[in-house]
Order: sequence, then C-alpha cells, then structure tokens
Amino acid sequence: MKLAFLGTSTFACSALVALAEAHEIRLVVTQPDRPVGRHAELRPPPIKEEAARLGLAVYQPERINTEAAIDRLRTVEPDVIVAAAYGQLLKPSVFTLAPNGTINIHASLLPAYRGAAPVNWAIIQGETTTGITTFLIDAGMDTGEMLLTRTLEIGPDETAGQLEERLARLGAEAIVDTIAGVTNGTLTSHPQPEEGVSLAPRLSREDGRIDWSSPAQRIHDLVRGTSPWPGTWTLLEDERVKIHRTSLTDVASGRIPPGQIGLRETDRLLVGTGDRLIEVHEIQREGRPRVSGADFLHGLHGSARFT
Repeated sequence: MKLAFLGTSTFACSALVALAEAHEIRLVVTQPDRPVGRHAELRPPPIKEEAARLGLAVYQPERINTEAAIDRLRTVEPDVIVAAAYGQLLKPSVFTLAPNGTINIHASLLPAYRGAAPVNWAIIQGETTTGITTFLIDAGMDTGEMLLTRTLEIGPDETAGQLEERLARLGAEAIVDTIAGVTNGTLTSHPQPEEGVSLAPRLSREDGRIDWSSPAQRIHDLVRGTSPWPGTWTLLEDERVKIHRTSLTDVASGRIPPGQIGLRETDRLLVGTGDRLIEVHEIQREGRPRVSGADFLHGLHGSARFT
C-alpha cells in the first residue's frame, strides 16, 4: 500500500520504521527544524532524522493545511495517510485526501485522554492501564471512529518518558495490524463510546508545581507524569527547586506538616504530605546539577520546608 506519513516526535519513529518494512512510504511530512537550547541552534525533528536513515523523502511545511502542502501530498497519491504525534490539527482537505482516509496512532484508550499529552495525564491521574488506539481522523479533537486498540499496564514507578517508549513500540505493532486489517477488509471502524471521555491538554511548567498538602500518591504520580518534561518543582524559601524522582513510604506524616523535611537522622530526604511521608531521591537547586536526596540534606542547615 502507498502511504504518506505525518509525524514529528520520537513517539512516531517506531511506527515509521515498522511501516517502511511492509509498505511504500512515498512521503514523510514533519514540522520544520526548530531552534533549540541556549544558542538557539536549528535541530531537525526526530522523525526527519529517522526518515533520512530510511532513505525516505521528507517535506516540512510550516502549516499542513495550505494549498501548497495539500498539493504536495496529492502528488504522491497515497492510498492512506498515517499520522502519529504530528503536532498540527488537520482540516478535511487533508484528512480526506487519501481514498482510505487518515489513520491516527493515539497513545491512550479512547475516548479517554483526548489531546496533546495523553501519556502524561494518564500517569498524573493515577491510571494503572493505558494503551494505543488507531482511529480515522475527523474534524474533532481525537473523536474519529476507532479501528483497533491495544492495552498495557503502567508500572507503579514508571515515568511518562519510559511509558511513551513502550507505547511507541506498541503503536508500531498496532498500526501495522490496522493497515493490514483495512487492506484485507477484516477491520472496520466503529464510533467511540459516549461515556468515559476525558481530555489531556498540553502541559505547561506551572502544571508541575507540587502541592504538598496533596496525598503522597498524587504527588508521586505528578512527578512521574511530568518526567522528563515539564518536570515538577517547589519553592525552598524564594528559590525554585526541581524534584526529579520520588518514592512512596508507609510512614504517616504525623506531626510533620506538608512540605516539611523531617527525620533527617535517617539520611533520607523525607517530606511531609497530606497523608504520609514521601522520599525524594533526586533534586536540583537553581543553577546546580541534580543530586541525591542525601547529598541535598548534607547541604542544608537548620530546619527546612518546601512550599
């Protein structure tokens, strides 16, 4: 089958590789190179680098819904368009271009977690199961008819970055099976359930601020769900401090108020929450490298409290 592939992030790379082994990918469409880092050096999207390794043609329009971009897609005459973490909403003139439609690989079990950050929000909300859904793109936000789902369990300490890697591999398997099912007529689309709809909007840095009065489990899930980006943070007096890794304990906070560092004699960075102590394993002060909780404690003088 002749394909056009729309993708940008690392999440899309596994699917591109898998599809290239079984189909003719006539064009890979991705975002333009963007400035990154302190020196604003232009860096290509991960999918562009993967496409180059595979020897595939790449097209990088600033906007996919323009006449020029649509004409470029039309010239390759795709039987189906596959999208995965592309980063732009598609208008009907794009998603109806191919005879078999445009199939999206979404990293949640729809209709849960529609939006830009489904992996993050599934962890932040304490889910223990997630998965991949392939569906036909329509005019809504991840509302199109579903084709296939695959599920997996979320580890209790798994971060969003780790989970996304596993979902990317699962997504690659799912899209290959989806294309095969569409081709041989064994797979047909069906509407998404009306119940269970939730949203997963793009995260900002402010979403990562820790509320120490929350239960320890919720704080731990926030740390995991925002790793590696945007990360969690708190204040130590007026200094912003990043919290990179935590674990749960079975010790009730007791007289240690939320945010207070306690039981320093254990040489562990234990912090009070709304119910029990949480241990901070990796922490980073402004302008400094990340350190272990024990090393952070050794640099503190007197009592300290995060807010």
